[in-house]
Amino acid sequence: MATYIIKRLFQFIPVLLGISILVFFLLHLIPGDPALTLLGQDASKEDLARLRNVLGLNEPLWIQLFVFLKNLLQGDLGNSIFQDVPVLNLIFDHLPATLELALLSLIIALIISIPLGILSAVKQFSWLDYSSMFFAQLGISMPVFWMGLLLIIGFSVNLNVLPSFGRGDPIFEATIDTIQTGNLYFIIDSFKHLLLPAFTLGLMSAALITRMVRSAMLEVLKEDYVRTAEAKGVKGYIIILKHVFRNALIPVVTIVGLQFGNLLGGAIVTETVFGWPGIGRLVITAISQRDFPVVQGCVLIIALLFALINLVVDILYAIINPKIQHV
Repeated sequence: MATYIIKRLFQFIPVLLGISILVFFLLHLIPGDPALTLLGQDASKEDLARLRNVLGLNEPLWIQLFVFLKNLLQGDLGNSIFQDVPVLNLIFDHLPATLELALLSLIIALIISIPLGILSAVKQFSWLDYSSMFFAQLGISMPVFWMGLLLIIGFSVNLNVLPSFGRGDPIFEATIDTIQTGNLYFIIDSFKHLLLPAFTLGLMSAALITRMVRSAMLEVLKEDYVRTAEAKGVKGYIIILKHVFRNALIPVVTIVGLQFGNLLGGAIVTETVFGWPGIGRLVITAISQRDFPVVQGCVLIIALLFALINLVVDILYAIINPKIQHV
């Protein structure tokens, strides 16, 4: 297992290199001039030329790429063109908010999808099964920004019970403050700000995971060992949880891992709708400003996290089913 993990870690290098080069060229194809955006439409040609020279934008693309890759090997993602601070600092300031949102979204998705998928498979062709599949189809088809706006209208505008914008204290800090002071206000306020965007993202993931759980459960329910356990008089809930659900976990773990990666990289729309100060909102702002180093750095970090999640999923395969051997 250790050898397999080391091999996978080394495989990250060409993946990240390829992503870096691709993103670099795609960003430079976007219309617009960072110098013009920074100085404004009234800037003189001399000022624009001077700023482009300072930023290195006058150099040929291959030289700019070489400089970027050279700095990347040294762990330097460069400085933001507009904020003039290291890109890594900006990412580390915004990444915790995205991780917090993605984790709670995944928890909400699992709480909804796993019981619903199990019940849907056990009660196949019942009203519960049809209702679950209707929910799954609705969740997959519904645009995330539309769901977010509906939740804002319902819970923020009409009911006025949850905030519609911004982030409270980080959940970890809020928990510590609550423990130290004994005042639940800190953690409640943090959850209030987190709940709407997390539920918006979690509902979309729950729909897909529900379908996967149902499909995997139905496949295992047809196996001979399930009928044998029923014939021996094993209790129904033991058969479902111990024999069926555990053997259906491999495809479920796969889709959960992919969904978590999508939550990290796909929260851009949700963070924009709810004004959540995460890495997705940072990317949107950087793209609008043609801030190339920030966009490149954010994409690299998201790609690295996605690769690490896939590695964790592969390790979980061996834990769930020891017969799986990694070579």
